Amino acid sequence: MKRRKKKKSLAFRIWAILLSILLLIGFGLLIYQVVKMNFVPSRLMIPVSMALALVALIFVFLINFFTNHTPSKIFLSLLVICLVFVSGMGNYYVYKTSHMIEKVTTNEGKVKNIVSVIALTNSNIQDITDLSTSNKVAVLKSIDTYGTKKSIKDVCKQFDVEKKSELPFTIDSANSVQEAVNSLYNEDVDAIIINETYRTNIKEIESFSDFDENTKVIYQTVYYTEAKNDALAVSDITNEPFSILISGNDTYGDVGELSRSDVNMVVTINPLTSTVLLTSIPRDTYMPTYCDATETCVIGAMDKITHTGIYGINTTQRTVENFLDMEINYTFRANFSSVIDIVDALGGVDIYVEEGMAVSTFYADHTLEGVTEGWNHLDGKRALAYARERHAYLDGDNQRVRNQQQVLMAIFEKATSTDIITKYASLLDALSKAFETNLTTNEITDLIKFQIQAMPEWKFESYQITGYGDMLNCAALGSEASVTVPYDESIRIAQEKIRAVLDGKSSDTVEDTLDATISEGALSSEEIDAQVQADLYAYGYGYY
Repeated sequence: MKRRKKKKSLAFRIWAILLSILLLIGFGLLIYQVVKMNFVPSRLMIPVSMALALVALIFVFLINFFTNHTPSKIFLSLLVICLVFVSGMGNYYVYKTSHMIEKVTTNEGKVKNIVSVIALTNSNIQDITDLSTSNKVAVLKSIDTYGTKKSIKDVCKQFDVEKKSELPFTIDSANSVQEAVNSLYNEDVDAIIINETYRTNIKEIESFSDFDENTKVIYQTVYYTEAKNDALAVSDITNEPFSILISGNDTYGDVGELSRSDVNMVVTINPLTSTVLLTSIPRDTYMPTYCDATETCVIGAMDKITHTGIYGINTTQRTVENFLDMEINYTFRANFSSVIDIVDALGGVDIYVEEGMAVSTFYADHTLEGVTEGWNHLDGKRALAYARERHAYLDGDNQRVRNQQQVLMAIFEKATSTDIITKYASLLDALSKAFETNLTTNEITDLIKFQIQAMPEWKFESYQITGYGDMLNCAALGSEASVTVPYDESIRIAQEKIRAVLDGKSSDTVEDTLDATISEGALSSEEIDAQVQADLYAYGYGYY
């Protein structure tokens, strides 16, 4: 009987030692990860670490020296197992958080560019080498000349020649993307050389909406350029106001792929006053394009802001900085897939639709159910469609901007609510592939510490640039397209509101005088006519 008790006692001691080792490893690793990640405020770091260590040591002591009876052995064993599980989950979440922050703040330094040689689907040309002396190939004369040169040089290698003049086929020049595609459709040429970033632009032209089905790629040139996107960092992100450019690409999949910038929003944050101002620039806003000398944009050329995305986020940033007469500290780039993944990871978001703003079916995606007046719970696809919708509204692109701001604030509210506890892991998975930023890991962890320590009640304010519609030449297309010419007064108001927030004031202190300016006759009759004509075009046929 005594031997049996001794065996049971020995077995429990081994069991207690095993649990103790697991508990110490779990809590020790948790303390190490918390210290390494550095997201706990400095004044709390030592107390938190000591508290975790003390909890582990107390239970190790209890399970090894205060378990004389079976009930206490069972009770303490269960408690220690729970603590081992909790420490394991804590380690898992801290690691995933650290991994997510590291991933989104690590820039590869290279941008992938793809230039395609494209022929009609019913063409007998199956490969680049099928082109002969009887064939013509159209290239863009003054648009994306760098990419075109790269492609032609690559094609020369396929024919084992050194110069463009030695190629067996004839090269024609096109003044615009639309002209090049039109010559292909009319069979004036047998193929065209086009950068893949223009594909979406092409498909939005009504007569070329079947471009994907009606054409085929017979050869592609892939090359990489430097992804210049340096941050203008502030010295203390928790104690100084700063601005972030949010650029939303109109693509699915890889967030690093160059494409049009469908969403352009400057977020101005003043941590001292807990004020966040969202300044939205509609995608078709017409302005001069700016970029660094090493990039391929035509500096000073007029275009709409969405087209700057095809040159990279640095061009979008430089253009917005010039437009708003300000410096942007950081950038944040996402795409369509980002919105879907993040909203779904949060379990959906809640959007309030004002009276008269219900949409039975989204034009942006007619397969989805629209929204009704009042509160609507939207999954990822419907949230994206709501943020993209413009044709269902009389106010068109302006209402779409309001929807985008609404979705962004709904995501923020859901992500900072108590519901996030059960969805944290899935949110981290979504965030790790949803965006790129030039904020550093330390700056993000400083913001997390600031949120934990100060618990600020953020005040959200918003403004959007407005203007009138017109049909004007766009540099990226080399042809006319529907644009929104911004009112000078709207630009001035946006600039002053941003400066107000940076100076520690509310943007509401800046009076919105735009309506009064327009009613006083700021618009000429020609401008009003142009606005009406452009609106008719936009709602009847869509935007380029």
